[in-house]
Amino acid sequence: MNTALVLSTIAAYLIGSVSFAVVVSKLMKLPDPHSYGSGNPGATNVLRTGNKKAAIFTLLGDFLKGTAAVLMAKWAVTQGAGALAEPLAAFAVFIGHCWPVFHKFQGGKGVATAGGIFLGLSAALAGLITLVWLATVAAFRMSSLAALVAAAASPFLAAWWFGMSPLVYVLSIIAVILIVRHRANITKILNGTEGKIGRKK
Repeated sequence: MNTALVLSTIAAYLIGSVSFAVVVSKLMKLPDPHSYGSGNPGATNVLRTGNKKAAIFTLLGDFLKGTAAVLMAKWAVTQGAGALAEPLAAFAVFIGHCWPVFHKFQGGKGVATAGGIFLGLSAALAGLITLVWLATVAAFRMSSLAALVAAAASPFLAAWWFGMSPLVYVLSIIAVILIVRHRANITKILNGTEGKIGRKK
């Protein structure tokens, strides 16, 4: 058994399990994000408190933990963890965010953490996926739809950038999980009731 590989994967899951929506809310004496709005511990739900700083800190924390886990795995590769360290860390930190052991396995949808993962893997890949997100937002003014389109595009962009590899299969699984966790948003999009950026409710 490759000890470095196992340790980097476990560490990535534990990093992902830190829910910054919960941590930031506690530090800033805000309600538990599970208790209001959508119940989703993410930046969008934290923003419903009216505290923009808390939402920004949540977004940055969830994003950077994805990047940190992948960069840690890259270092682990130099310590003999092997080529699977990066894809496994990417998967583990995402799963940790969605089902965090520190927060009763009640996690967020994973958009910010996925973005951090992409940046950790490749700034160029992250840039391409961001362009897809921005183009979708510009066309439809729906952040949830943009996240779904970017998630669906990410495995194809990764395959084009890196070639077929275990990483592409992992990103495909992450994309499927992210899309499934947005099923309520998908229903609203299909019904024409999903909120749009810049439109008051």
